[in-house]
Amino acid sequence: MQKEYTDQMQSIILLDHVPKRIISLVPSQTEYLYDLGLREEVVGITKFCIYPSTWRKTKTLVGGTKNIAIDKVRALQPDLIIGNKEENTKEDIEQLKSIAPVWMSDICTLEGGLEMMQLLGELTGKEKNANSITNTIKKQFKELTKLQRTESESVLYLIWDNPLIGVATNTFINDLLTKAGFTNVLSHLERYPTLSNLENIHPTHVFLSSEPFPFKEKHIHKFQELFPTSKIQLVDGELFSWYGSRLLKSVDYLKKL
Repeated sequence: MQKEYTDQMQSIILLDHVPKRIISLVPSQTEYLYDLGLREEVVGITKFCIYPSTWRKTKTLVGGTKNIAIDKVRALQPDLIIGNKEENTKEDIEQLKSIAPVWMSDICTLEGGLEMMQLLGELTGKEKNANSITNTIKKQFKELTKLQRTESESVLYLIWDNPLIGVATNTFINDLLTKAGFTNVLSHLERYPTLSNLENIHPTHVFLSSEPFPFKEKHIHKFQELFPTSKIQLVDGELFSWYGSRLLKSVDYLKKL
């Protein structure tokens, strides 16, 4: 008997059994599948799926998140493909739908991430593990809000250099910044704007993310000149942007910031 599942883009997929051959196209969701307790069920991942590290040697790599090797996916004969609206391209996803059911996430908030985790737990028969992980994350973030500073500090979060690209509203990173008590100086903009005029921006903090552009210590001096009154910090992009079980480590990190 087939069962209906609705993904976060409101598309319905039909499954007649618990998936046994899963391909994951998003690093943070791949890590989450592992933490759910799935092992042999995951047969394919992308070259950017770095956690768990052992899977890079034991699973088939099906290309990058935005250039999926369709033939490799087809050869694996999956019964479920898991993707994400922002990470994967529409063209790839449309082709993959002819191979197997494709379940898509669409996440801009912590709540959306928690929903994704619950839905994938149900989809893969790992509801108990999903409940345990999400309940722990909810508890941690509830404690974080209690510790918020009385006066919010402003932040500029950068994800790319040359051109300079920042993080604005309607993004998962912005939601975590807000929950940590920061005010985003780009809150008047949408998504990931390219920045040119910086004269009117005076953030308390400038966060240089480790991904997708790998900001390093050598970049701090450059931005200190651009923002002489700001505190320039390198930050772990995974703990700000991975909307899966890596969130279990995010709250302790945000407290330290």
